[in-house]
Formats: sequence, C-alpha cells, structure tokens
Amino acid sequence: MNDFIKLFPMIFASALVLAGCAASATPDNARHLSETQCRDLAALRNHAPPSRERNASELTALRQAGYDPSKWYDPYYPEDLQVAQRRIDGWFQTDCQPAQTH
Repeated sequence: MNDFIKLFPMIFASALVLAGCAASATPDNARHLSETQCRDLAALRNHAPPSRERNASELTALRQAGYDPSKWYDPYYPEDLQVAQRRIDGWFQTDCQPAQTH
C-alpha cells in the first residue's frame, strides 16, 4: 500500500497527459486549412506572384503540419519540411477542392 501512495502522483499525472493527448486529436472530418489558406495556397500553386499574405498563409500551414522554421540548427532539414509539405498537400486535396457532383 505504501508503494501505491508513492506512485499515485506519477500515475495520476501520466493519466492526465494521456487524456489531454486523446482530447486534442483532430476529428477525421475536421478541416485543417482555412478558406484563406486554401485560396492563398491555390494561388501559389498556380504561380501567382508571392505576396506577404500568401507567404504568411503558407508558413502558418507549415507550422500546423508540424514544421518549425525557427530552429537555428535542424538536423532533420529538409526531410521535416518535406514531410510537412506532403501533409499540407493531403490537406489541400481534402479541404480545398470543390465538392464533386455526379
């Protein structure tokens, strides 16, 4: 019983961390990109001239996808950037394409 009392705070803290991770999961049908991000990313993909707003949208999307451009030294660059870009490509396909009607 004495061991349980010593371990209880650690077990309780671990349970809270795991519950927080489960609660923060994104539902499958949730949007990842906003309408503005969709518009700006589509413009950049169609070779529109870059603008401050378009670059900010792209940077926000990269951060949402898990890329951190602020690291001074990133031993995983460019792989981590490419992973984030592929994730954004998938989001773009699901979030930004007009609904297909049959």
